[in-house]
Amino acid sequence: MRHALRDLKSSQLYSEELGISIAAKSDTELFKWFLASILFGARISEEIAKNTYRAFERHRLLTPHRILKAGWEFLVDPIMSEGGYVRYDGRKSSQILRDCEQLLSSYHGSLTRLHDSAHDCRGLEAKLLQFFGVGPITVNIFLRELRPFWQFANPPPLPVVKNMADRYGIDLTAHRQKSITFARIEAGLIRARRRHAPEKSFPNEMATA
Repeated sequence: MRHALRDLKSSQLYSEELGISIAAKSDTELFKWFLASILFGARISEEIAKNTYRAFERHRLLTPHRILKAGWEFLVDPIMSEGGYVRYDGRKSSQILRDCEQLLSSYHGSLTRLHDSAHDCRGLEAKLLQFFGVGPITVNIFLRELRPFWQFANPPPLPVVKNMADRYGIDLTAHRQKSITFARIEAGLIRARRRHAPEKSFPNEMATA
């Protein structure tokens, strides 16, 4: 158990894997993670979500303005096509465009402004849930790695995290939930779930199992 916990504490965050520096707390990096979280929160494989994010990156579509300028057809093809995101490509493209519009109209494109307009953790989650197509899983994905950096980012660990912690004999309450260590343990436990049940490769299924 000690070896497992040691390894989990050094787990790479999903944002780090994508080269996103959320620790910088800049709106540029925060939007990248918001975009990635929207992709991770859909019923597609984790690898397709990563590939699709990298397609946005290759085409330099990593701000709300650039995405809106690119338009729906460009998001569907080449972005979604290159990422392998084909089953719901049109629907997801529409969601991303609508969410970019809402972020710009409601918060001048600033996720920092969104956070600062909230009064507590539940208020922050409620504001994120107002975005089109953004549900509790996407909100959890977005906020869990921001725990150490945003005052009101502190979602409860999902069932998959608790289940895997029990399997490894790890007491999650022994670690401060707002710490980077907790975020790394959480990311490691989610990856471990994929190893134990690779057939359940959808982020939604994985998160709620």
